[in-house]
Amino acid sequence: MRTLNTLSLMATTLVLAATLTVGCAGKTIRPASDDGGISTRVRTVLLNDPQVAAGNINVTASNGVVTLSGQVRTAAERDRAVALARQTSGVSDVRSELAVTQP
Repeated sequence: MRTLNTLSLMATTLVLAATLTVGCAGKTIRPASDDGGISTRVRTVLLNDPQVAAGNINVTASNGVVTLSGQVRTAAERDRAVALARQTSGVSDVRSELAVTQP
């Protein structure tokens, strides 16, 4: 009887593990604390770059995807901000919602 219970428990565990593995489809789910760290790292990189007016850029992260929003002076500044964000540790993708303002 004990062997039967053990086998039943093992089978249930394997089915559950297989279901979770297939359900996640290879996606990495990051804790919210990682997203906060990613946002902080991206903000720091932007603030330290003289080519980017980071004070006008908002940074958010969700599951490693960084969204940049706000206003920049030129298309070159926008491109630089996106490139810096992409190079930052932990960033899996960057979405730009940055608007170029006319001087």
